[in-house]
Parts: sequence; C-alpha cells; structure tokens
Amino acid sequence: MPDTLPERPARAAIHPAVRIGHVHLKVADLDRALVFWRDVIGLEEQQRYGDQAVFLSAGGYHHHVALNTWESKGGAWPPPGTTGLFHVALLYPDRRALAVALQRLLDAGWPLEGASDHGVSEALYLRDADGNGVELYRDRAPEDWPRDAAGGLAMVTRRLDLGALLAEAG
Repeated sequence: MPDTLPERPARAAIHPAVRIGHVHLKVADLDRALVFWRDVIGLEEQQRYGDQAVFLSAGGYHHHVALNTWESKGGAWPPPGTTGLFHVALLYPDRRALAVALQRLLDAGWPLEGASDHGVSEALYLRDADGNGVELYRDRAPEDWPRDAAGGLAMVTRRLDLGALLAEAG
C-alpha cells in the first residue's frame, strides 16, 4: 500500500440500498469458533468445508458470517496496537430480540466487554473465541434519534441498563 493516496475524484455516494451482506473471519480452530457463533450467538450452519470453513446465517440466508482457517489455523489473537477488524455488528430487529441475545450470553457464561446506549441504538460488546470484536445491537426508530439544535445527529455513549434490557427477554 502506498504511503500517499491519489487525489480523490468527486463521485456520487454509494447507492442507498447497499447493505453489508456477510463477513469472513479468520479463526484458529473451527470447532472452537462454532461454540461461540453457532451455540452461543445462535447462527445456523448452512455449509461446511471439512475442518477449513463453515458458513453461518440467520433465517436460512447463504451466509452472514463465514469462519475459515485458510490462513489462520492454530493462530493467535492479533496483538494490541495492530490494524484489522475492530468489530463485526449484528443488528437485531427489536429490543426483545437483543434482550434474548443478552440472556443467551449470560446463560453461556460469555463475558461482556461493555454495554452502551448510543441514543440511536443500544449495544452489547464482546469478543469471540479468536479475539474478534462483536457488537450485538438494535436500532431505535430514526424519529427517536437524538438531534442537536441544528437538526444534526447527536449520538451519545451512556451506560446501558442491562437489568431493564433483560426484563424484555420474557
């Protein structure tokens, strides 16, 4: 990668219907990674390539998360101070679904690193078995997002009340 970037040409923004469809994560041990992504998070296994890769999704999609050992079998967590993925975020459809996800984490004894209310969303932060950051979140309706005096977005970071969230799990 060059140290300097070329001049940025003026271009139109990306099409507004574009969505991030899936993420591939390099893992050290496929079975260990499946304990988190399949057994704790609850994604469903769609296809497996022996002990090298597995494709997981919600709702039968071909894959939202792929786990592979192609370049990482037996590898270590990335050391602090290096570049790479900060986290992958799974968007839950509503507050109750996020509460159920939190209950699954607690039932599995999986540790949280944080939980925040950002005004626009509520989020749980953790790491998978390979040290990859994971955010589980739900969005508030856009009309409920905090705004500044000029009408611009005014996101915040406040402590998320986990007890109140858990009460929604039913």
